[in-house]
Amino acid sequence: MLKSRWQWVIAIAVLILIAVGSVWLFRQQPTSEPNPSLIGVTSNLHAKMGIPKNVKETNPDDEYLLQSPDRPYVTSYNNSKLIPNWSSWQLNKDWLGNVPRRNDFRPDPALPKGWYQVRSSDYNNSGYDRGHMTPAADRDNTPQNISATFLMTNIVPQAPDNNQGPWAQLENYSRGLVEQGKELYIIAGGYGNTRSIGKGNVKIVVPDRVWKVIVVMDKTGLSASDVTANTRIIAIDMPNQQGIKDMDWRKYRVSVDLIEERTGYNFLTNVPDAAQVQLEEKVDKVVERVN
Repeated sequence: MLKSRWQWVIAIAVLILIAVGSVWLFRQQPTSEPNPSLIGVTSNLHAKMGIPKNVKETNPDDEYLLQSPDRPYVTSYNNSKLIPNWSSWQLNKDWLGNVPRRNDFRPDPALPKGWYQVRSSDYNNSGYDRGHMTPAADRDNTPQNISATFLMTNIVPQAPDNNQGPWAQLENYSRGLVEQGKELYIIAGGYGNTRSIGKGNVKIVVPDRVWKVIVVMDKTGLSASDVTANTRIIAIDMPNQQGIKDMDWRKYRVSVDLIEERTGYNFLTNVPDAAQVQLEEKVDKVVERVN
């Protein structure tokens, strides 16, 4: 009888240990919820070259990482400015298609509870375009992917002459490179504070300038460790203003080092150090025209 009783005690103890272990394992599982603590350690393919690291002290709410399996890019969102700090995405032929653009601009429900969700109407009569960071035309392979680019957390107030001029030229040029078989890793954002738009307490910051860093890989399937000092890097820094619609995007080419200095971000953090140092001091000089 005593032996049987101990057997029951041991069995119950084992069941309790299994239950506790299951709860612990469940809590360790990754979630698709955005989490600022993932900055620098994410394995998302859209940040294969590394998550930009802000070297300045900032409010965590102003470096809020948005990523999930159904979001075809990664975004760092700024809750104070109500715009993205940057968006990062992979671009190859698999992402390109012919799905029609629907212009379904809408608030992003992935933002934390209590945060203001920017609406398309907040841009009405502002004089600024709803400027994509990750372009719709870079994600027109499926209705879901192109629609995801119209979340307002991917949008900044962009001067029409910038958005429809050299910025659009560079987007077209990038897709031209992809049609040649290249694979691109792109990060785009803005900095500075020209003014704000919105009504009442809604203050959406208008960046003074917009920038982009593009890593051009010669073929698909390569990683950050394959980047060398000879890899092509395109970095641009454009004024977010009227009067530049007919300017060539190449006029605005700069070094990655300069963008880092002006934004406070450290880019290409997954690239081998030696290659990173050499690449970031270069200014792209390629002159051929794809578009």
